[in-house]
Amino acid sequence: MMTSNNKITLYQFQLCPFCHKVRAALELKGVPYTRVEVAPGNKKELPPLPEEAPRKVPVLQVNDEIIWDSTDILLEIDRLVPDGLSLTSAEAGEADEAIEAFEEWVDRELMPALPTVIYDTWPNAFKAAHITARESNFGFWDRFKVKVGGSLIMKLIVKRILKRVGRTDGHAWLQECLDYAEQQLGAKEFVVGEKPSIADAALHGAFKCVEEFPVFAKIDQRPTLKAWYDRVQTHREQASSHT
Repeated sequence: MMTSNNKITLYQFQLCPFCHKVRAALELKGVPYTRVEVAPGNKKELPPLPEEAPRKVPVLQVNDEIIWDSTDILLEIDRLVPDGLSLTSAEAGEADEAIEAFEEWVDRELMPALPTVIYDTWPNAFKAAHITARESNFGFWDRFKVKVGGSLIMKLIVKRILKRVGRTDGHAWLQECLDYAEQQLGAKEFVVGEKPSIADAALHGAFKCVEEFPVFAKIDQRPTLKAWYDRVQTHREQASSHT
């Protein structure tokens, strides 16, 4: 169980939606943590990882324990912090499978769609590279390399993702995702039940990732999604203020 003496560090990349998913969960649970920005190239900021762990973010370190994979991290957070809001238990009468299914959909469909709309144009790719450099503690040369080379890499990522999923239009893909999320929310306060869950953490983290980009207006223009987004944001801020 987590206590106030635990040292919790999240190794992340600012424009990684899976990292924002973990941040959303930590803040909804009111768990204080330190962020370490990881260079997207050499990832030298990562702690020593077990052999079976990929050199990818997010990585959460709780004291000497290393946890990777965003879903595993969220499940572990709930286990380590059993008090207060439970992210993995649905309200009475709701199936836990609904939470799991929606979170899996976010990971499978929405998360890969996001890079295709935030790196889609050269101005957006340059902006993304600038945000990455701005949020980091990298040295001058590392920041310079991110700003100069990052935008090119980001444009290549878009092509690779679209080719892998057999699509040509990232914006149309995102619109489909927003339609689905809106349908699942309906008139409910949260994705499943009356309190936020892993499903809400995943969706809110994904949307938070694109908050500084023009595409966020597409979320803002949908009353159901905007009201839900603001509701979860309030929960995050209130829970974090009590830590």
